[in-house]
Amino acid sequence: MSGAANGRAASTAPVTKARFPHLRQDFAASLVVFLVALPLCVGVAVASGVPAELGLVTGIVGGLVTGLLPGSSLQVSGPAAGMTVLVFEAVRAYGLPALGLIVLAAGLLQLAMGALRLGRWFRAISIAVVEGMLAGIGLVIIAGQLYAAAGLKAPASGIDKLIGLPGATVDALGSTEALVSLAVGAGTVAVLVLWKKLPKGARTVPGALAAVILATVVTPLFGLPVARVEVHGLLDAVRLPGADAFGALAGPAVIGTILAFTLIASAESLFSAAAVDRLHDGPRTEYDKELMAQGAGNAVCGVLGALPMTAVIVRSSANVAAGAKTKASRVLHGAWLLLFAALLPWALALIPLPALAGILVHAGWKLIPFRQLVSLWRAHRGEALILVATAVSIVAVNMFEGVLIGLALSVVKTAWESSHAHLEVVDKGAGPIRAYLSGNATFLRLPKMLDSLEALPQDRPVELDLSGLHHLDHACRSALESWAERHSSVGTEPVKVTASI
Repeated sequence: MSGAANGRAASTAPVTKARFPHLRQDFAASLVVFLVALPLCVGVAVASGVPAELGLVTGIVGGLVTGLLPGSSLQVSGPAAGMTVLVFEAVRAYGLPALGLIVLAAGLLQLAMGALRLGRWFRAISIAVVEGMLAGIGLVIIAGQLYAAAGLKAPASGIDKLIGLPGATVDALGSTEALVSLAVGAGTVAVLVLWKKLPKGARTVPGALAAVILATVVTPLFGLPVARVEVHGLLDAVRLPGADAFGALAGPAVIGTILAFTLIASAESLFSAAAVDRLHDGPRTEYDKELMAQGAGNAVCGVLGALPMTAVIVRSSANVAAGAKTKASRVLHGAWLLLFAALLPWALALIPLPALAGILVHAGWKLIPFRQLVSLWRAHRGEALILVATAVSIVAVNMFEGVLIGLALSVVKTAWESSHAHLEVVDKGAGPIRAYLSGNATFLRLPKMLDSLEALPQDRPVELDLSGLHHLDHACRSALESWAERHSSVGTEPVKVTASI
């Protein structure tokens, strides 16, 4: 009896839960994410034309600030390749001191939009526009980093980068140093491509880190004359916004840049969140809270004068694949970046610049959605054309205007497709001609509609039935009234109009 009683007592005793039940998985995942993020943080900073340490600062803030906030539990934030073109243009136009204020203003806008519950509306942006934006960014990154891989100075605009590539190729072929630098960059890309074909055990070290380490070892071993990362120190790289930088915010061009930072960073982050949600079975992303988390991170980055941050799909997918269960993994990855920046800053000076250029070329190539473009062309050619037009606009003009062109084209396409007006003419040879108009009559369909009506015989009475219309805009209503007056003035009888809308 006593044994049974003891058994029942033991079975009803409360079970003590571990305080951090997933710490082991999150700790291991944080190390993987740190190793993936380290070369990308440095590479994005160098490609953006800012000190390498600022990329680490943004990665640290993405882990320790954004990583702690609610929104998406497994998504990892930091400097993104998709923002390099915009940051480079901003630094070239307004200077490095103004970058912090631009990022700060963009972060505050993100906070405001999240508080107003506008985060979910970013999900309504056309996928073709987003993929076109990424494709355009990828093309500009590839073109610019090809110059960097050869140790040459790249032109400022995206179109000039592409046009100047043949001349840059000729210059590189005539320089031994440029060819050696290109070989290091090409070798880095080769390692990244071939790394995925290795056995799973060998891929414990991320491919980007392995490529950088290999290039860092090979270049001094063979005495290769290649440029390396310049190191200024973490505290020297951090620059709080000064009073003189605030004057630049008054110009309309800077306001456009701030809006571009806000729009692109928010769209990239929230689309990344949707993609990450498909990779795991944990809690779904709360889009408004995630937008506020991104805004808080960007506000801190702006105060520190660092790069803007977005959620990054490469780091996020690595986090999920490594077995992360909670946000602790992304917070810890920020801590590892901080320790590296504080204890091993000298290691950055060993990294060859063409190796970072190779990493960015590979990242830019992955931004171009080749497979999606083929499938879109087969099923939705209009969407495929919008994707291409957005990408070409970004390369030819700039990031902000290219995205606006893509959005405008998407709206026009949607309006055209939703405007279906069908005109059916019934003429029995005797009596009035009956014209039945159905669907949605908008100004987009007006020319074809008027051509059909004006082709009707003017010596016959006409009955125009509008009861089948779901929508009749002001332009169509005015045009139909004008046509009816003209037809009635020359015809035998006035046009009879039947309408129920």
